[in-house]
Amino acid sequence: MPAFLTTHDHYLLAAIALFGTLGAAGLFLWLAHRSRFAQLISQYRGLSPPFVNVAGVLFALTLAFLANDTWNAHDRAVTAVYHEAGGLRSILALSSPLPPAQHQMVRGAVGTYADSVVTQEWPLLAKRQSSEATAQALATLLEVLARPEVAQALAPATHGEILQQAVAVRDAREQRISLSQTHVNPLKWLGMAFLGLLTMLSIAMVYVDQPKAEILAVALFAAAAAPTAAIVLIQGNPFQPPSAASAAPIKALSPRGV
Repeated sequence: MPAFLTTHDHYLLAAIALFGTLGAAGLFLWLAHRSRFAQLISQYRGLSPPFVNVAGVLFALTLAFLANDTWNAHDRAVTAVYHEAGGLRSILALSSPLPPAQHQMVRGAVGTYADSVVTQEWPLLAKRQSSEATAQALATLLEVLARPEVAQALAPATHGEILQQAVAVRDAREQRISLSQTHVNPLKWLGMAFLGLLTMLSIAMVYVDQPKAEILAVALFAAAAAPTAAIVLIQGNPFQPPSAASAAPIKALSPRGV
C-alpha cells in the first residue's frame, strides 16, 4: 500500500463521509422534486414523523459507539506513553545506588532506547509500523539490567523492582504499537452509513409533500451527521495528526532532551 494512503487515508475517508452525505442529500431532494420519479414518490406521502426515530436512534447509537472507540483508543495510547516514560524514570531512580560506571551504563541504555523511540519509531507509528532498532535498544536495556554485576550491586528487592519496571516498559511499548495499528473498521462504518442513509430517506419521505420543510430537515440532518462522522474518522488513529499522541514524556529522557 502506498505510504501516503497508509498515513493519510483517514483524511480521504473523512472527505468521502462528508461529501458523500451531502451528495446523498442532494440526490434524495432531486429525486423527490425534480426527477421523473417525483410524482411516483409523492404517492408515498403520509409517513408518520415518529417513524424517523427508529432509524435515527440506531444511527445515533452506532455513531456514538464508533466515536467512543476512537477516543478511548486515543486515551489508551496517551496512557501507554506515560507508563512507558514512567517505567524508564523508575529504572533511573532505582539504579542510583549503583557504582558510577554501572549507573552510567544503565543511564546510557535508557537514553539510547528513549532516543530510538523518539527519532526512529515515533514517525513510523503514523504509518502503522514499528522500528527494529528500537526493539533492539529495548533488548539491550533488558540485557544491561539483568547483568550479574548490576544484580550484585543492588538489594535483591531493588533489582527485582528494576526488572519489573523494564517489563512494564516493554508491555507499554507493545500496547503503543498495537494501538498504532488502529484503523477504520469497514463493516462498522458501512453499517453506520447505511443507517444514516435510511434516516435521511425517512426524513425526506416524512416531508415529501412539503418541499421547503423537506429541504430544511434533510439539510439539518446532513449538517449534523456529515461533519461529526468526518471528525471521528480523522481521529481514527491515535498516532496520526491532527490529534496524535505526543512523544514528549519519552523525549525528556533522551540525551537530546526536550
